[in-house]
Amino acid sequence: MEVENFFGSSYTGSKRYTQHNVATANATGFGAAADDYAERGIDLNEQLIKNKPATFFMKVSGSSMVNAGIFSGDVVIVDKSIKATNGKTVIAVVDGEMLIRRYEQSFNKLFLTAESSKITKIEVNEMTDFKVWGVVTCILRML
Repeated sequence: MEVENFFGSSYTGSKRYTQHNVATANATGFGAAADDYAERGIDLNEQLIKNKPATFFMKVSGSSMVNAGIFSGDVVIVDKSIKATNGKTVIAVVDGEMLIRRYEQSFNKLFLTAESSKITKIEVNEMTDFKVWGVVTCILRML
């Protein structure tokens, strides 16, 4: 078995795949002139996912983040390995309920703010059962 042609079970992306790996037919004795300029396709896993084992896709329901451009039915990409910082959109678990909110921390207070005028912000204190589940890194929407 040749080591170069061994394919493991884990996906490693297509960064090592170049235009020279594209097979061409030499029916006329010459490759197509455009073959020299061929590029590999866009791999959305490479572009949108930084830490594959810690990344999840979630479908949003509700209108709590409409002013941030996140609508009901959108799919968000959530990375659990990113630390929640001020201003980030997070998936939080508050008293057993999973919510999507903006993380706002100022001095010794923490708030989860909805991007909708109809929903009030949640103040997180020592009595609140609270955990940041992950940070939203991308929004996907079908047109």
